[in-house]
Amino acid sequence: MSGSFQVSGGWMEVIAGSMFSGKTEELLRRVRRATIARKRVQVFKSHLDDRYAGLWSVSSHDRRTFEAMPVDSSSQIMLRLDPMAQVIAIDETQFLDAGIVQVASSLADRGRRVILAGIDSDFRGEPFGPMPQLMAVAELVDKLHAICVLCGSPASRNQRLIGGKPAPFDSPTIMVGAADAYEARCRACHVVPRATEGQQQLL
Repeated sequence: MSGSFQVSGGWMEVIAGSMFSGKTEELLRRVRRATIARKRVQVFKSHLDDRYAGLWSVSSHDRRTFEAMPVDSSSQIMLRLDPMAQVIAIDETQFLDAGIVQVASSLADRGRRVILAGIDSDFRGEPFGPMPQLMAVAELVDKLHAICVLCGSPASRNQRLIGGKPAPFDSPTIMVGAADAYEARCRACHVVPRATEGQQQLL
């Protein structure tokens, strides 16, 4: 874990996993420990996430919060960067563009500790946005799991629900929501209906 992880210069940490796995809670824990250590910290988040505490805070599902700056793109992080910040934390990283990989690497190259949290697979169970590449280039990766709501096994998948039923495969990749629209499920309990052959001919 990051508490015993020591390198000279900067580095990247990725906290990945499904929804309800405690990613933001873990990001906030590391941010608070950095502030206790008297490090200058700056937190960013995707503007798409306005749940719980609104746009100007990072908030976990248990309502723990920390002030954050919403951004539309990876380039905005560099434009709004505090030049004195020693620790840069970014939540909901899966919503950012592919440029976040270069931005995070550049910050680490400049001696910053960069903490990135995000969902690593979309509701279909496929790699989500820039997360796979970030996990590949980071010095430290922690993959967290939730609990499957159906069987109690470790959950790594996000079950999207529309009207209480599993969302079809061709639904939009991004749909921001919480417990009303998503459940944590394991591989065996995760369901993504595909169009039948007859339905495909009608499309």
